Amino acid sequence: MNYLELVASELSRIHEANTFKYETPLESAQAGVVKVKGKPVVMLGSNNYLGMSNHPEVRTAAIEGIKKYGYGVASVRFICGTQTIHLELEKKISRFVGAEDTVLFSSCFAANEGFFASLVNEGLGVENHKDAVYADRLNHASIIDGMRLCRPETADKKIYNHGDASHLAQLLEEDKDKNYRLRIIATDGVFSMEGDLAPLDKLVEIAQRYGAIIFVDDSHAIGIVGKRGRGTPERFGVLGKVDVISGTLGKAIGGAAGGYVSGKKELISYLRQKSRPYTFSNSLPPAIVTACIAALDLLTKDKTIVRRLHTNTAYFRKEIKSLGYKILEGEHPIVPIMLGETTLAQDMSAAMLKAGVYIKGLWFPVVPKGEARLRAQVSAALTKKDIDRALDAFESVGKKMKVI
Repeated sequence: MNYLELVASELSRIHEANTFKYETPLESAQAGVVKVKGKPVVMLGSNNYLGMSNHPEVRTAAIEGIKKYGYGVASVRFICGTQTIHLELEKKISRFVGAEDTVLFSSCFAANEGFFASLVNEGLGVENHKDAVYADRLNHASIIDGMRLCRPETADKKIYNHGDASHLAQLLEEDKDKNYRLRIIATDGVFSMEGDLAPLDKLVEIAQRYGAIIFVDDSHAIGIVGKRGRGTPERFGVLGKVDVISGTLGKAIGGAAGGYVSGKKELISYLRQKSRPYTFSNSLPPAIVTACIAALDLLTKDKTIVRRLHTNTAYFRKEIKSLGYKILEGEHPIVPIMLGETTLAQDMSAAMLKAGVYIKGLWFPVVPKGEARLRAQVSAALTKKDIDRALDAFESVGKKMKVI
């Protein structure tokens, strides 16, 4: 059997299992309302939480970035790929998340892989070392893959129950007499399938009690969670107390590309030397860098953007429940609408698009079997009229499909 036969067989299996993922091309810019097949539809499936993807000031900054700094740098950072704007963006991120320093990556996926592989696999002057990584059961794939890059001989990998600080403390207590070089607690700040938040105040206390490093991927929190959008550390009153924060520039900050790791100056300097996704990947293009600077400046000076997102989220959560839908409770603009079966989620997603609402279904293996759902993602770019239009579609489609 050749490789194409193997691939075709696997594709057939995916189709038969009703887990094949289809792409729906947009005919417009990402916004609160987008165009699909010539028709305007309300967008409830995007990570464009703050409306920065199509914000006029962000677009203008991107254009100016190309005019002044060119299309790309055609280099990695340490050769000739560092422009003054890269350093400016790193400083702005550091101030925003309450860290000493920041290093940019091509994506947060690359940032997470780079952090774990470079810190755990390197000896750092300790021969035959062994580290322990304690990870939340529902962590993002990028953390999981970062842990996979840690060699078995250098790391013990342990999983604690989702959001369960007591279970984490139990694991650390059991290991307190083991001669680990480093203990690393790894968690998402916001879990993208559930929209719930890690109990970061409790995790920070546990990390301090057991001398552990706490690593938080705050990709779905930066610009979103907290009164000023400074993430889960702000929300739980531990801003500046998280050892390592990674995040993305590809969601609320504009949705183009890019990620980062923020922390102590010594750690960031070390990652610049040792992290392979940083050392061997091209630098972020100028247009993305200048646009992200503009987005962060907007977030800092215009407090109404985050407030509008929180208002829209609270309104949508209240009204979708009043229609009779079961959702996962929370405060985040990720609102999982629970349906149960894969086929129902697929069919309802298609029906909602016909009714003028873009929303995607999630099913196994992305979520557990029997927990298929539609994942609504609320944005500050939505007007109340847009949300009401979406709710009307939920009511008509839900009744027609006998979901409500």
